[in-house]
Amino acid sequence: MRHRPAGPPPLGRRALLRGLAGAATLAAAGPAGCGTDRRGDPGLVTMGSNRANPAQREAVAESLALWEADSGVRVELNTIDSTSFQESLNNYLQGTPDDVVAWFAGYRMRYLAERGLISDATAVWEERGFHDVFTDQVRDLCSGPDGRPYMVPDSTSPWAVFYRRSVFEEHGYEEPSTKEEFIGLCERMRDDGLVPLAYGVREGWPAMGTFDHLNLRLNGPEFHLALLNGDHPWDGPEVKAVFGAWKELLPFHQGSPLGRGINEAQTSLVRGEAGMMLCGLFLTHVFSEEERADLDCFAFPEFDPEIGADVVETPIDGFMLSGDPRNPGAAMDLVGHLGTLRAQEIYTAIDPQALPTHQEADLSELSALDAKIMDMIAGARALTQYMDRDTRPDFASVVMIPALQRFLRRPDDIDDLTASIQRQKASIFGR
Repeated sequence: MRHRPAGPPPLGRRALLRGLAGAATLAAAGPAGCGTDRRGDPGLVTMGSNRANPAQREAVAESLALWEADSGVRVELNTIDSTSFQESLNNYLQGTPDDVVAWFAGYRMRYLAERGLISDATAVWEERGFHDVFTDQVRDLCSGPDGRPYMVPDSTSPWAVFYRRSVFEEHGYEEPSTKEEFIGLCERMRDDGLVPLAYGVREGWPAMGTFDHLNLRLNGPEFHLALLNGDHPWDGPEVKAVFGAWKELLPFHQGSPLGRGINEAQTSLVRGEAGMMLCGLFLTHVFSEEERADLDCFAFPEFDPEIGADVVETPIDGFMLSGDPRNPGAAMDLVGHLGTLRAQEIYTAIDPQALPTHQEADLSELSALDAKIMDMIAGARALTQYMDRDTRPDFASVVMIPALQRFLRRPDDIDDLTASIQRQKASIFGR
């Protein structure tokens, strides 16, 4: 399913799956295959994709090649970097979008469904029996406000606190499970000459992960999701407590985070300069395949015993049908294929950040790291996506990214900061 510790040579699982899928050519264009309307061409389906790093490109190409071989239909793939794709998606979907679109589950998908920019995928789910192979939590995250599915999920890239096992073994560190243990570990790391927490938020969005985890641990998932839905005030004591806890942890973070990109912070962990990093599984892309064997993780610690630490930030990725596909029959078949066990095994065999969402996926060959994360997901009482997936896109990008950057510049300014967020939130949500 993915590059795990190799079994006996000579032919590894990844090579075998690559042979099944065959070769494919990937076009590195923007999400605008959108241009010429080739409606009625039964031999062509177009797809817009935000899966742009090399492993993702290869994984998408392998899965599409398999479907092309089975269906006899060609896929024209238009790939653009994730940030640009995300910023242009609304306009793209209102123009002449591709038939199939890669995207995120949760609020951001529901937002598109409410506006009629994507198609109901109920027929795909029923034909493929997806109600039986995806958990209720995953199904809910892929459903619109009307309860109907609008996305077929194929993978997830959960968040955790990552570290190098060799660094922990060298210093005798143990995984913390509580706030007190976490702070104690950070203090030990600092005394040992390590940066306790690698941190780079030049892009803005990585800071959302810190807020999310602290809010989930201090206030719980129900409050967290309601807050991001505009149902709670941002200048209340609950949110101020989150920023207060973050301020307490800031001395353990890598300095000058606004001038450092997330990839640079990840490299600090690779080099053993930093002891830990709160990040998504996409962090694996900066580790070589050999180095990944040294990578381990633990759940972000408990801050309140009554709240616990059993909520996992588990962004679900998948594929949607645009609002009016030019080749609807083939587009539905392609989306259905991408959710199958066969397709997920091919995709997750290549992309190291991706774990399968299909319940029948063979987990016996998972790496120790992946197995640990899958156990965290299985034991979670709730799954969240990520701030910029769990709230309105205009609130996430226009309000929260600048607000979190402001906090990192002036962490003593919590009252004014939360009052400013609340004013803007009221303007956007109307409440």
